[in-house]
Amino acid sequence: MARSGTLSGEMIWLHVQPELAVRLEAAPQAPAATGFHWLDLTHEQLHAGKEVLRTVVLDLTGERIDDLHLKDAANLQHPSYFDSTADYQMLVFRKLTPGEDRSLTPLADVDHLPEHHRRGRRLQPIVTRPVTFFIFERLMVTVRNAGSRTIEQVRQRLLESKPRTGADSAVTRLPQRPEDLMLRLVNGMVDRYLELRQPLTDRLDRWQRELLDRRRPFEDWPALLDARIELRQLQNLCEEQRDAIQELRDDYLDSTPEAQQSDAYLIRVADVIEHIERVLGHAGRLENSVESAVQLHFSATQHRTNQIMRILTVITAVFAPLDAGRRPVGHELRADSRRAESQWVRPDDRLHGRAGGDAAHPAVGTPRPDRPAGGAGRWWRKRVRKHDPGRPMNAP
Repeated sequence: MARSGTLSGEMIWLHVQPELAVRLEAAPQAPAATGFHWLDLTHEQLHAGKEVLRTVVLDLTGERIDDLHLKDAANLQHPSYFDSTADYQMLVFRKLTPGEDRSLTPLADVDHLPEHHRRGRRLQPIVTRPVTFFIFERLMVTVRNAGSRTIEQVRQRLLESKPRTGADSAVTRLPQRPEDLMLRLVNGMVDRYLELRQPLTDRLDRWQRELLDRRRPFEDWPALLDARIELRQLQNLCEEQRDAIQELRDDYLDSTPEAQQSDAYLIRVADVIEHIERVLGHAGRLENSVESAVQLHFSATQHRTNQIMRILTVITAVFAPLDAGRRPVGHELRADSRRAESQWVRPDDRLHGRAGGDAAHPAVGTPRPDRPAGGAGRWWRKRVRKHDPGRPMNAP
C-alpha cells in the first residue's frame, strides 16, 4: 500500500456517512462499512498516477478500471458520454470552466476588458471541461479540472453538515449512495448553464437594438456570427448531456427491474434532464431571435431604400416637366428638317450614299426640273438604258 499512501497525499478522500461526512487524511484500507467513499482528483493527478489510481480502486472494490475508460477520463476533449460494465458505471459530463470562461461576467465589466477592445464587442466563448464519474457500490471517483467551483462547493457543504439533533433542526440531507452524490454534482453543473441565460439574453438584446437603429449602421457582423456559432455549440453540448443522462436512466431501469417512476433516484434524474432541456430550449430561442433580428434589419433597410426611391420619384415627377417644356421646339424643328431631307434626296444620291448636293447637282430640298419624280423617274431611266445601254445611269 505504499503507492496508495502516495496517492492519498495528493488527492482528496471523503467518507460520506448517512449523517456525517468526514475528510480522510489517508486512503482507506477497506471498503466503507456505512455510507461510501469519495475520491476526488484532477486531470493532472490522473496523468501522473493512473496505475496508482487503479491499484487503490482494486484494493477497495476488487474491481479493475478499464484502460479505455482511464484514457477517456484523461481526454479533455471527450464529449458527454455514459458507459457501464458489470462492475461499475462511467459518466463523462462537460461543465463550464471558471476562470477561463467569462460568460457570466456582467456586460459592463466585459466591455472594459483590455482584450475586449482589441477583439470588438464579441460574445465571450463558452469554455467547458469534462468531469468523469466512476460509480462503484461503495466508492465514487471524480476526475475534473483544477478549481472546479461546483465540486468544491458540494464538498464544503458536505463537510459542514452536522448530525441531526432534533426533528425541527434544519440539516442538509446527505446522499446515501454514490449515485445520489453524482446526481447532486451534475445538477449543480447544469445550474451553471442556467446562469448563462441572462447575460446571453442581455448581449443579444443589445445587438437586436443596434440592428434596428436607423442612426448608425450595424457593423458587428463578425461578432454576431460568432454568437450564433456559440449558441449552436451550446445546443450540441446540451444534446450530448441529455443523451448521456438518458442512457444513465435506461441503464438503471435495466439493472433494477423493481424500479418505479416514483423512485427518488429516477425523480432526480428526470429533474436533471428537465434542467438540461431548459438550457437547450433557451439556446434555441436565442438563436431564433438573432435570426429574426437579422431579417428585421434587412426588412428595415429595404423599407428605407423604398422610401428614398419614392422621394426621388416625386422629385423627378415635379421637375421633369420643367425641363421637358424647353425641348419640344428644337426637337420638332430638327425632326421636320430630317423628314424634309429624306423626301427631297435624289434617288441616285441614295444609291451612291450621298445625302446632300454639290456644285454639279442642286442642293438637297430643291426639286429637279429635268427629271420626273417618283415612279415616272424610274420609268424614264429604264427606258433610256434600254435604247442607249452605254449611257451612265446618273446622266441627265
